[in-house]
Formats: sequence, C-alpha cells, structure tokens
Amino acid sequence: MNRTSFRKALAPSVAVLALSISLTACGAGNETSAGSDDSGSSETSGGLSGDLNGAGASSQEKAQGAWATGFQGMNDGNVTVNYDPVGSGDGRTNFIEGGVSFAGSDSYLNDDEGELSAAKERCNGEDPIEVPAYVSPIAVAFNLEGVDSLNLDADTIAQIFDNKITTWNDPAIADQNPDADLPDTAITPVHRSDDSGTTKNFTDYLGKASSSWSYEAEDAFPVKGGEAAEGTSGVVSAISGGDGTIGYADESQVGDLSVVKVLVGEEYVAPSAEGAALVVESSPAAEGRADVDMAVDIDRTTTESGAYPVVLLSYLIACQTYEDQNEADLVKGYLSYIVSDEGQQAASEEAGSAPLSSTVAEKAQSIVGAISAG
Repeated sequence: MNRTSFRKALAPSVAVLALSISLTACGAGNETSAGSDDSGSSETSGGLSGDLNGAGASSQEKAQGAWATGFQGMNDGNVTVNYDPVGSGDGRTNFIEGGVSFAGSDSYLNDDEGELSAAKERCNGEDPIEVPAYVSPIAVAFNLEGVDSLNLDADTIAQIFDNKITTWNDPAIADQNPDADLPDTAITPVHRSDDSGTTKNFTDYLGKASSSWSYEAEDAFPVKGGEAAEGTSGVVSAISGGDGTIGYADESQVGDLSVVKVLVGEEYVAPSAEGAALVVESSPAAEGRADVDMAVDIDRTTTESGAYPVVLLSYLIACQTYEDQNEADLVKGYLSYIVSDEGQQAASEEAGSAPLSSTVAEKAQSIVGAISAG
C-alpha cells in the first residue's frame, strides 16, 4: 500500500485497516496510574479509557498483540489499541501527519529526508521521542526442495539479491555448503514492495558487511527483478509458496521456513535473539540526537563470537507532550508498559525478540515516563 492510499484509508477510521486489538473487560479494576517504577516493573492502572491509534512496522505485529493484551489487564477493558502494521515508512509518515498518536519503526527518523524536522514540527517544536521497543534478528529465509540448511557469507547474499547469482548450485553457494545436494533450480529473491525498516536494516547490512552491494540503505528495496510482496507476512507467504525462493523477514515470523547461517568472523551464525542483542549492546549511539532520542547505528561488521549482525532495533516514536490529556495518558501508559520488564518479557515470549538490556530499558522508561499534556 502506498502512502497516499493509506492516508485516504486512514481518514474515516484507523481501525478499518488496523490490527485492532479490542481490550475487553477481563482485567481486575486497579487504582494506581500507568507508569514505571524504579525497577522497571510496570505499575497497574485502572484509570485509562478510550482509543489509542498507532501504525508502522509489520515486524512489530506479534509484539503489539502481546503488548495490547498485557495493557488490557491494567485498564479493566476500557481501552482499545489499534495498531496498523502498514510498514515503517508509512507509520512514520502517518505519525508526522498527525494521523496516529505513535508509530512503530524498524529504522529511526532520518533527517536527510526531512523526517526528524517534520516530526519535531508535528510535536509542537519539541524533539520527538524515539526509544527502542525490542531487538530482533532478521532471518534470511529460503525454501528449496531437498535443502534444509545453508551457510552464506555477506558477499554471496548480496549477489543473490542483486540478481548476480541466479541458480542454487552456483559455485559461490556450493563452496560454502560442500555437504548440501544443491539443485540447478533458479533462485527467486523475494523483497518487500512497501517502504520498510526491515528492508533498510537488511540493505544496510549488505552495504556494510559485503563488498558486492553498491546501493544505499533505503526503506524501498533498490533492485528490480525477483518477487515483491507487501509486509512481513507477504514476504513469508511468497517464500513459502515457491521453490527456490529466498527473502528476508523478522525471524519471529518466518515459522517453519529454513534460515541461512551468516558468516561472522570465522563462524557461521544462525539468527537468534541473543546474537542480535550482542550486536546492539556494542553498537554506538547515532550522533547529533536529542536526549529523548535513543537511535543507534548498528555495527554490521562485528566479528564477536555468537553475534548476529543482520538485526533490527525496532523503535517507538511519539511526542513529549500532547494537547489532549487523555491522549497523553494513553501514550504514556502504553509505551511505559512496552518498555517495562513485563512488556519486554511478553514480546520475548510471543515474538521471540530479545528484551532490552537493563541500561537501555531504564533510559527508555525515564523518557516515556515524562510524557505529558501541555
């Protein structure tokens, strides 16, 4: 879905397209306000009501479902969370244009494209909040009859997605998989058709970890050819429905598909939440960002044992203040739950993501805990 058509669809009701999680009355009525205590455990809440609308990364879909369910038990069924998994790019656009109260994104706001400045304008001149929601590996998933496991280095992956390696028995693949019975089946690379933070993270990895990728890291996949599919679920479906297909998606959603082990240093490493967390923990903060902005530049060239550099750090984007008190309370309460210990554990169990480290979580809790009306 392009940005224009989404904005038109959004106007009548975000819930028309959204992953709409209606929070029915199944939690006990509690009496303290939403937020986080010093230990990172979310407090119970019974005073919130109304609809909260967000949109963005489809990779967050499973986690958003878990978070909304948890938030349900804190508000006695009086809150409805609508999250539309339209992709990171459209999510950021709709947040900037005021169509939603918060966005989920697998890449941070980019001021080279004017996003950061536009988000600041949307937030009444204040710097927008960007805090990590979770850490997750991006799996390079494939479907090839008779082959269940593959080892590939970054150069080979780059050439596959650049349509330069076109059959599965190519020597570049065979040399790394001497025990695999590789057929001469044509390779069909599958990529996202919509603007996607997953695409930006994947192409960032290819550009930094290989010498065979000549494109910039972008939300839009830069190479023509192959097969295009909308959203994470669309990519997974396209890979599953073919033979000789290969694509990239949040590891939590690839299901029973086979996944590539990626060369890191001198070892091939399978995608895992732990391997993804190792990379993020050692990566530097993005330069020139505000105190409420926790953007990170991922180290794609790490050689640390067990690290998995094909990773996304998924963000929550919001304003520091909102004009409406109830909107401010809902955003503060929901985001506080997401970055709490309970929220991070819920995402880990449902989506297979790596919980934020205690240091990262504490900073995020402090930032979202200061959201207010004004």
